[in-house]
Amino acid sequence: MNLSMSFLFAKQYSIKLQALIPHYRRMLLPIIICILLTQTQTRDVTLRVLSDAFWQVAVFVAMTLTIYHLFADKISHLYTNNKGEVKPFREVVTASFMGVLPGCGGAIVVITQYVSGQMSFGAVTAVLTSTMGDAAFLLLAAEPITGGFLLMLSFVVGVISGSIVNSIHGPGFLRHTIASRDIEQSVTVAQATISKRLKYQGILWQWLMVPGVIVGLLMAGQIDVVSLFYISETIIILVGAIITLGFIFLWAATREVTNYQSITSEDKKAQQNKVFQKVALDTNFVTSWVVVAFLLFELAMLYGDFQLENIFQQFNAFAPVAGVIIGMIPGCGPQIITTSLYLSGAIPLSAQIGNAISNDGDALFPAIALSPKVALVATIYSSIPALLTAYGYYWLFE
Repeated sequence: MNLSMSFLFAKQYSIKLQALIPHYRRMLLPIIICILLTQTQTRDVTLRVLSDAFWQVAVFVAMTLTIYHLFADKISHLYTNNKGEVKPFREVVTASFMGVLPGCGGAIVVITQYVSGQMSFGAVTAVLTSTMGDAAFLLLAAEPITGGFLLMLSFVVGVISGSIVNSIHGPGFLRHTIASRDIEQSVTVAQATISKRLKYQGILWQWLMVPGVIVGLLMAGQIDVVSLFYISETIIILVGAIITLGFIFLWAATREVTNYQSITSEDKKAQQNKVFQKVALDTNFVTSWVVVAFLLFELAMLYGDFQLENIFQQFNAFAPVAGVIIGMIPGCGPQIITTSLYLSGAIPLSAQIGNAISNDGDALFPAIALSPKVALVATIYSSIPALLTAYGYYWLFE
Protein backbone atom coordinates (compact mmCIF):
# COMPACT_ATOMS: atom_id res chain seq x y z
CA MET A 1 0.00 0.00 0.00
CA ASN A 2 2.80 2.39 0.92
CA LEU A 3 4.63 1.45 -2.26
CA SER A 4 1.62 2.21 -4.44
CA MET A 5 1.06 5.53 -2.66
CA SER A 6 4.71 6.44 -3.14
CA PHE A 7 4.47 5.57 -6.82
CA LEU A 8 1.31 7.68 -7.18
CA PHE A 9 2.98 10.63 -5.42
CA ALA A 10 6.07 10.35 -7.63
CA LYS A 11 3.88 10.22 -10.75
CA GLN A 12 1.93 13.32 -9.69
CA TYR A 13 5.17 15.16 -8.86
CA SER A 14 6.60 14.21 -12.26
CA ILE A 15 3.51 15.54 -14.04
CA LYS A 16 3.69 18.82 -12.12
CA LEU A 17 7.42 19.15 -12.86
CA GLN A 18 6.86 18.53 -16.58
CA ALA A 19 4.14 21.19 -16.59
CA LEU A 20 6.39 23.65 -14.74
CA ILE A 21 9.55 23.30 -16.87
CA PRO A 22 8.11 24.79 -20.10
CA HIS A 23 6.97 27.89 -18.19
CA TYR A 24 10.23 28.45 -16.33
CA ARG A 25 12.86 27.74 -18.98
CA ARG A 26 14.81 30.70 -17.57
CA MET A 27 15.75 28.40 -14.69
CA LEU A 28 18.08 26.59 -17.07
CA LEU A 29 20.57 29.48 -16.72
CA PRO A 30 21.03 29.34 -12.91
CA ILE A 31 20.99 25.53 -13.07
CA ILE A 32 23.79 25.51 -15.67
CA ILE A 33 25.75 28.00 -13.56
CA CYS A 34 25.39 25.77 -10.50
CA ILE A 35 26.64 22.80 -12.54
CA LEU A 36 29.68 24.83 -13.66
CA LEU A 37 30.34 25.72 -10.02
CA THR A 38 30.44 22.03 -9.06
CA GLN A 39 33.11 21.27 -11.67
CA THR A 40 36.70 21.84 -10.58
CA GLN A 41 37.86 23.00 -14.01
CA THR A 42 35.17 25.67 -14.42
CA ARG A 43 34.56 26.73 -10.79
CA ASP A 44 37.13 29.53 -10.61
CA VAL A 45 36.15 30.99 -13.98
CA THR A 46 32.45 30.92 -13.11
CA LEU A 47 32.99 32.53 -9.70
CA ARG A 48 35.08 35.27 -11.25
CA VAL A 49 32.46 35.93 -13.94
CA LEU A 50 29.65 36.14 -11.38
CA SER A 51 31.69 38.42 -9.13
CA ASP A 52 32.73 40.75 -11.97
CA ALA A 53 29.14 40.88 -13.19
CA PHE A 54 28.07 42.36 -9.85
CA TRP A 55 30.98 44.64 -8.90
CA GLN A 56 31.82 45.88 -12.41
CA VAL A 57 28.44 45.85 -14.18
CA ALA A 58 25.28 45.32 -12.13
CA VAL A 59 25.84 48.05 -9.52
CA PHE A 60 26.51 50.69 -12.18
CA VAL A 61 23.56 49.54 -14.28
CA ALA A 62 21.35 49.82 -11.18
CA MET A 63 22.66 53.33 -10.47
CA THR A 64 22.04 54.43 -14.09
CA LEU A 65 18.55 52.90 -14.03
CA THR A 66 17.71 54.63 -10.75
CA ILE A 67 18.59 58.04 -12.18
CA TYR A 68 16.62 57.25 -15.33
CA HIS A 69 13.45 56.09 -13.54
CA LEU A 70 13.55 59.02 -11.10
CA PHE A 71 13.58 61.61 -13.89
CA ALA A 72 11.92 59.86 -16.87
CA ASP A 73 8.38 60.69 -15.77
CA LYS A 74 9.29 64.32 -15.02
CA ILE A 75 10.49 65.02 -18.57
CA SER A 76 7.83 63.05 -20.43
CA HIS A 77 5.85 66.22 -21.28
CA LEU A 78 8.75 67.39 -23.43
CA TYR A 79 8.19 64.66 -26.02
CA THR A 80 4.43 63.99 -25.71
CA ASN A 81 2.83 64.16 -29.13
CA ASN A 82 0.03 66.74 -29.42
CA LYS A 83 -3.14 66.17 -31.46
CA GLY A 84 -2.63 69.15 -33.69
CA GLU A 85 -0.61 69.37 -36.87
CA VAL A 86 2.86 68.00 -36.40
CA LYS A 87 5.83 69.34 -38.34
CA PRO A 88 7.56 66.32 -39.96
CA PHE A 89 11.12 67.28 -39.00
CA ARG A 90 10.20 68.06 -35.38
CA GLU A 91 8.35 64.75 -35.21
CA VAL A 92 11.41 62.82 -36.42
CA VAL A 93 13.68 64.66 -33.96
CA THR A 94 11.26 63.82 -31.13
CA ALA A 95 11.22 60.15 -32.16
CA SER A 96 15.03 60.01 -32.31
CA PHE A 97 15.27 61.64 -28.89
CA MET A 98 12.89 59.07 -27.42
CA GLY A 99 14.94 56.32 -29.05
CA VAL A 100 18.22 57.37 -27.44
CA LEU A 101 16.62 57.26 -24.00
CA PRO A 102 18.13 54.10 -22.44
CA GLY A 103 15.73 51.18 -22.40
CA CYS A 104 12.86 50.40 -24.75
CA GLY A 105 10.04 52.50 -23.29
CA GLY A 106 10.51 55.52 -25.56
CA ALA A 107 10.64 53.38 -28.71
CA ILE A 108 7.48 51.49 -27.73
CA VAL A 109 5.65 54.82 -27.24
CA VAL A 110 6.57 55.89 -30.80
CA ILE A 111 5.31 52.55 -32.17
CA THR A 112 2.04 53.18 -30.33
CA GLN A 113 1.76 56.69 -31.78
CA TYR A 114 2.40 55.36 -35.30
CA VAL A 115 -0.28 52.69 -34.94
CA SER A 116 -2.83 55.27 -33.75
CA GLY A 117 -2.04 57.53 -36.73
CA GLN A 118 -0.28 60.28 -34.75
CA MET A 119 3.26 59.64 -36.00
CA SER A 120 4.75 58.76 -39.37
CA PHE A 121 6.70 55.72 -40.56
CA GLY A 122 9.73 58.00 -40.70
CA ALA A 123 9.36 58.44 -36.94
CA VAL A 124 9.32 54.64 -36.56
CA THR A 125 12.50 54.37 -38.63
CA ALA A 126 14.10 57.17 -36.60
CA VAL A 127 13.31 55.62 -33.23
CA LEU A 128 14.39 52.10 -34.21
CA THR A 129 17.61 53.48 -35.69
CA SER A 130 18.48 55.58 -32.64
CA THR A 131 17.52 53.12 -29.89
CA MET A 132 20.00 50.76 -28.22
CA GLY A 133 17.49 49.26 -25.82
CA ASP A 134 18.81 47.93 -22.52
CA ALA A 135 22.32 47.59 -23.97
CA ALA A 136 22.61 51.37 -23.52
CA PHE A 137 22.47 50.99 -19.73
CA LEU A 138 25.35 48.52 -19.84
CA LEU A 139 27.52 50.66 -22.11
CA LEU A 140 26.83 53.89 -20.18
CA ALA A 141 27.64 52.16 -16.89
CA ALA A 142 30.89 50.58 -18.10
CA GLU A 143 32.18 53.22 -20.56
CA PRO A 144 30.23 56.50 -20.16
CA ILE A 145 32.23 58.39 -22.80
CA THR A 146 31.80 55.68 -25.43
CA GLY A 147 28.16 55.29 -24.45
CA GLY A 148 27.51 59.01 -24.79
CA PHE A 149 29.27 59.09 -28.15
CA LEU A 150 27.17 56.21 -29.47
CA LEU A 151 23.92 57.75 -28.24
CA MET A 152 24.71 61.07 -29.95
CA LEU A 153 25.76 59.26 -33.14
CA SER A 154 22.57 57.15 -33.08
CA PHE A 155 20.46 60.27 -32.56
CA VAL A 156 21.95 62.04 -35.60
CA VAL A 157 21.68 58.93 -37.79
CA GLY A 158 18.09 58.44 -36.62
CA VAL A 159 17.08 61.98 -37.56
CA ILE A 160 18.67 61.67 -41.01
CA SER A 161 17.17 58.22 -41.67
CA GLY A 162 13.69 59.19 -40.54
CA SER A 163 13.70 62.35 -42.65
CA ILE A 164 14.79 60.46 -45.76
CA VAL A 165 12.12 57.76 -45.28
CA ASN A 166 9.39 60.38 -44.84
CA SER A 167 10.49 62.22 -47.97
CA ILE A 168 10.37 58.98 -49.98
CA HIS A 169 7.26 57.25 -48.64
CA GLY A 170 5.19 59.85 -46.83
CA PRO A 171 3.89 59.70 -43.24
CA GLY A 172 1.21 57.01 -43.69
CA PHE A 173 3.46 54.38 -45.28
CA LEU A 174 2.40 50.78 -44.40
CA ARG A 175 -0.13 51.88 -41.77
CA HIS A 176 -2.90 50.14 -43.76
CA THR A 177 -1.21 46.77 -43.09
CA ILE A 178 -1.97 47.03 -39.37
CA ALA A 179 -5.21 45.48 -38.18
CA SER A 180 -7.28 47.88 -36.09
CA ARG A 181 -8.32 45.22 -33.62
CA ASP A 182 -6.58 44.89 -30.27
CA ILE A 183 -4.13 47.72 -31.00
CA GLU A 184 -4.10 49.05 -27.47
CA GLN A 185 -3.99 45.57 -26.00
CA SER A 186 -1.03 44.60 -28.21
CA VAL A 187 1.06 47.73 -27.66
CA THR A 188 0.21 48.83 -24.13
CA VAL A 189 2.60 47.51 -21.51
CA ALA A 190 0.93 44.79 -19.50
CA GLN A 191 -0.22 45.80 -16.05
CA ALA A 192 1.09 43.23 -13.60
CA THR A 193 0.38 43.09 -9.91
CA ILE A 194 3.22 43.68 -7.47
CA SER A 195 4.43 40.34 -6.17
CA LYS A 196 6.29 39.77 -2.94
CA ARG A 197 9.29 38.58 -4.92
CA LEU A 198 9.45 41.84 -6.84
CA LYS A 199 8.97 43.86 -3.66
CA TYR A 200 11.89 42.12 -1.97
CA GLN A 201 14.06 42.48 -5.09
CA GLY A 202 13.50 46.22 -4.97
CA ILE A 203 14.38 46.36 -1.28
CA LEU A 204 17.55 44.32 -1.88
CA TRP A 205 18.75 46.65 -4.62
CA GLN A 206 17.85 49.69 -2.53
CA TRP A 207 20.23 48.51 0.20
CA LEU A 208 22.94 47.01 -2.03
CA MET A 209 23.32 49.71 -4.66
CA VAL A 210 25.21 52.40 -2.67
CA PRO A 211 27.82 50.11 -1.03
CA GLY A 212 28.10 48.17 -4.30
CA VAL A 213 28.75 51.35 -6.31
CA ILE A 214 31.36 52.51 -3.76
CA VAL A 215 33.27 49.23 -3.97
CA GLY A 216 32.84 49.14 -7.74
CA LEU A 217 34.24 52.65 -8.13
CA LEU A 218 37.21 51.80 -5.92
CA MET A 219 37.92 48.75 -8.08
CA ALA A 220 37.55 50.79 -11.25
CA GLY A 221 40.02 53.33 -9.81
CA GLN A 222 42.59 50.54 -9.28
CA ILE A 223 42.42 51.00 -5.49
CA ASP A 224 43.35 47.93 -3.46
CA VAL A 225 40.00 47.10 -1.87
CA VAL A 226 41.47 44.07 -0.10
CA SER A 227 43.93 46.19 1.90
CA LEU A 228 41.50 49.06 2.38
CA PHE A 229 38.78 46.96 4.04
CA TYR A 230 41.11 44.31 5.55
CA ILE A 231 39.35 41.43 3.85
CA SER A 232 40.58 38.72 1.53
CA GLU A 233 40.03 38.73 -2.21
CA THR A 234 38.23 35.39 -1.89
CA ILE A 235 35.54 37.01 0.27
CA ILE A 236 34.99 39.79 -2.28
CA ILE A 237 34.67 37.25 -5.09
CA LEU A 238 32.30 35.04 -3.08
CA VAL A 239 30.09 37.94 -1.99
CA GLY A 240 29.76 39.23 -5.55
CA ALA A 241 29.16 35.74 -6.94
CA ILE A 242 26.50 34.85 -4.35
CA ILE A 243 24.61 38.11 -4.87
CA THR A 244 24.69 37.76 -8.66
CA LEU A 245 23.55 34.13 -8.56
CA GLY A 246 20.74 35.08 -6.19
CA PHE A 247 19.51 37.80 -8.53
CA ILE A 248 19.71 35.43 -11.51
CA PHE A 249 17.48 32.96 -9.64
CA LEU A 250 15.05 35.81 -8.88
CA TRP A 251 15.03 36.87 -12.53
CA ALA A 252 14.42 33.29 -13.63
CA ALA A 253 11.43 32.93 -11.29
CA THR A 254 9.86 36.34 -11.93
CA ARG A 255 8.14 35.57 -15.22
CA GLU A 256 6.84 32.48 -16.98
CA VAL A 257 8.38 31.73 -20.36
CA THR A 258 5.84 31.28 -23.15
CA ASN A 259 7.77 32.47 -26.22
CA TYR A 260 11.03 33.93 -27.50
CA GLN A 261 10.05 37.44 -26.37
CA SER A 262 9.65 36.42 -22.73
CA ILE A 263 13.24 35.15 -22.72
CA THR A 264 15.07 37.95 -24.53
CA SER A 265 13.07 41.05 -23.49
CA GLU A 266 12.85 42.91 -20.22
CA ASP A 267 9.90 42.13 -17.94
CA LYS A 268 6.86 44.37 -18.17
CA LYS A 269 6.44 46.91 -15.42
CA ALA A 270 3.16 48.16 -13.99
CA GLN A 271 2.47 51.82 -13.32
CA GLN A 272 2.27 51.16 -9.59
CA ASN A 273 5.73 49.61 -9.45
CA LYS A 274 8.07 51.68 -7.31
CA VAL A 275 11.39 52.98 -8.63
CA PHE A 276 13.59 50.28 -7.11
CA GLN A 277 11.20 47.54 -8.24
CA LYS A 278 11.63 48.78 -11.81
CA VAL A 279 15.38 49.00 -11.23
CA ALA A 280 15.42 45.42 -9.95
CA LEU A 281 13.52 44.06 -12.95
CA ASP A 282 15.78 45.69 -15.53
CA THR A 283 19.06 45.23 -13.65
CA ASN A 284 18.48 41.53 -13.03
CA PHE A 285 17.60 41.05 -16.71
CA VAL A 286 20.70 42.89 -17.92
CA THR A 287 22.93 41.12 -15.37
CA SER A 288 21.66 37.68 -16.38
CA TRP A 289 22.44 38.28 -20.04
CA VAL A 290 25.82 39.79 -19.16
CA VAL A 291 26.69 36.63 -17.25
CA VAL A 292 25.68 34.57 -20.30
CA ALA A 293 27.99 36.67 -22.48
CA PHE A 294 30.92 36.57 -20.03
CA LEU A 295 30.57 32.81 -19.53
CA LEU A 296 30.44 32.12 -23.26
CA PHE A 297 33.54 34.26 -23.72
CA GLU A 298 35.52 32.74 -20.84
CA LEU A 299 34.53 29.14 -21.60
CA ALA A 300 35.47 29.65 -25.24
CA MET A 301 38.88 30.83 -24.05
CA LEU A 302 39.18 27.89 -21.65
CA TYR A 303 38.15 25.06 -23.97
CA GLY A 304 38.66 26.53 -27.43
CA ASP A 305 42.27 27.61 -26.90
CA PHE A 306 41.79 30.65 -29.11
CA GLN A 307 41.26 34.38 -28.71
CA LEU A 308 38.09 35.91 -30.13
CA GLU A 309 39.84 39.22 -30.66
CA ASN A 310 42.40 37.46 -32.89
CA ILE A 311 39.56 36.10 -35.04
CA PHE A 312 38.10 39.57 -35.49
CA GLN A 313 41.55 40.92 -36.29
CA GLN A 314 41.94 38.31 -39.04
CA PHE A 315 38.43 38.92 -40.39
CA ASN A 316 38.08 42.53 -39.27
CA ALA A 317 36.30 43.59 -42.45
CA PHE A 318 33.34 41.38 -41.50
CA ALA A 319 33.06 42.66 -37.92
CA PRO A 320 30.71 45.60 -38.69
CA VAL A 321 28.30 43.50 -40.74
CA ALA A 322 28.30 40.84 -38.01
CA GLY A 323 27.29 43.49 -35.47
CA VAL A 324 24.51 44.72 -37.77
CA ILE A 325 23.13 41.21 -38.35
CA ILE A 326 22.99 40.51 -34.61
CA GLY A 327 21.29 43.87 -34.13
CA MET A 328 18.48 42.76 -36.44
CA ILE A 329 17.55 39.99 -34.00
CA PRO A 330 14.52 41.11 -31.92
CA GLY A 331 14.97 41.55 -28.17
CA CYS A 332 17.62 43.08 -25.93
CA GLY A 333 19.32 39.84 -24.85
CA PRO A 334 21.46 39.26 -27.97
CA GLN A 335 22.39 42.95 -28.03
CA ILE A 336 23.59 42.85 -24.41
CA ILE A 337 25.81 39.91 -25.35
CA THR A 338 27.30 41.93 -28.23
CA THR A 339 27.93 44.94 -25.98
CA SER A 340 29.51 42.68 -23.35
CA LEU A 341 31.85 41.24 -25.98
CA TYR A 342 32.85 44.78 -26.98
CA LEU A 343 33.53 45.71 -23.35
CA SER A 344 35.69 42.61 -22.95
CA GLY A 345 37.73 43.58 -26.02
CA ALA A 346 36.54 40.71 -28.19
CA ILE A 347 34.99 42.85 -30.94
CA PRO A 348 35.97 46.29 -32.29
CA LEU A 349 34.03 49.53 -31.87
CA SER A 350 32.87 49.46 -35.50
CA ALA A 351 30.96 46.23 -34.77
CA GLN A 352 29.44 47.83 -31.66
CA ILE A 353 28.41 50.89 -33.71
CA GLY A 354 26.73 48.69 -36.31
CA ASN A 355 24.92 46.76 -33.60
CA ALA A 356 23.85 49.89 -31.72
CA ILE A 357 22.23 51.47 -34.78
CA SER A 358 20.61 48.32 -36.20
CA ASN A 359 19.48 47.19 -32.73
CA ASP A 360 15.71 47.66 -32.29
CA GLY A 361 15.51 46.25 -28.76
CA ASP A 362 12.13 45.15 -27.44
CA ALA A 363 10.32 47.81 -29.50
CA LEU A 364 10.18 45.43 -32.47
CA PHE A 365 7.91 42.97 -30.65
CA PRO A 366 4.73 45.11 -30.73
CA ALA A 367 5.45 45.90 -34.39
CA ILE A 368 5.76 42.16 -35.14
CA ALA A 369 2.51 41.48 -33.28
CA LEU A 370 0.61 44.17 -35.19
CA SER A 371 2.16 43.83 -38.65
CA PRO A 372 5.12 41.59 -39.55
CA LYS A 373 5.55 43.59 -42.77
CA VAL A 374 6.02 46.85 -40.84
CA ALA A 375 8.53 45.16 -38.54
CA LEU A 376 10.48 43.66 -41.47
CA VAL A 377 10.65 46.88 -43.49
CA ALA A 378 11.56 48.95 -40.40
CA THR A 379 14.33 46.49 -39.53
CA ILE A 380 15.76 46.63 -43.06
CA TYR A 381 15.59 50.43 -43.11
CA SER A 382 17.43 50.71 -39.79
CA SER A 383 20.13 48.27 -40.94
CA ILE A 384 21.09 50.35 -44.00
CA PRO A 385 22.36 53.40 -42.03
CA ALA A 386 23.90 50.96 -39.53
CA LEU A 387 26.04 49.40 -42.27
CA LEU A 388 27.01 52.79 -43.70
CA THR A 389 27.95 54.24 -40.31
CA ALA A 390 29.78 51.15 -39.07
CA TYR A 391 31.89 50.79 -42.21
CA GLY A 392 32.44 54.55 -42.31
CA TYR A 393 33.99 54.37 -38.84
CA TYR A 394 35.90 51.20 -39.80
CA TRP A 395 37.48 52.77 -42.90
CA LEU A 396 38.29 56.07 -41.18
CA PHE A 397 39.57 54.88 -37.81
CA GLU A 398 40.19 51.13 -37.79
